[in-house]
Amino acid sequence: QVQLVESGGGSVQAGGSLRLSCAASGYTYSEYCLAWFRQAPGKEREGIATLGTGGGGTDYANSVKGRFTISQDNGQNTLYLQMNSLKPEDTAMYYCATARFCPPRTVVAGGGGLANFDYWGQGTQVTVSS
Repeated sequence: QVQLVESGGGSVQAGGSLRLSCAASGYTYSEYCLAWFRQAPGKEREGIATLGTGGGGTDYANSVKGRFTISQDNGQNTLYLQMNSLKPEDTAMYYCATARFCPPRTVVAGGGGLANFDYWGQGTQVTVSS
């Protein structure tokens, strides 16, 4: 059974940095898609970054491109999200998720792709104060 467990959230001032982690286990395919989503109160869940294992590359939503970096530690099956230059509008619950295939780049750029993903973690809260 697929399990995803996020950690690393917290409170930070605008301009600061945080690194989120997601421990992933149980996925049966050798190549698949890992992603980070976020959801702010009263808003829809937004895709922010995807990573295709097996050399599939990374894609980012326009809202975080240049500030956030998604990466994976293959040896430990851990997904990361390095978040720099944080803004108050980045405040949200952050989730990691897996899918068989990553959404198209244009979909990710617009913050979409939710329907692609089958398995989700429980989320970790990020709060950015001004």
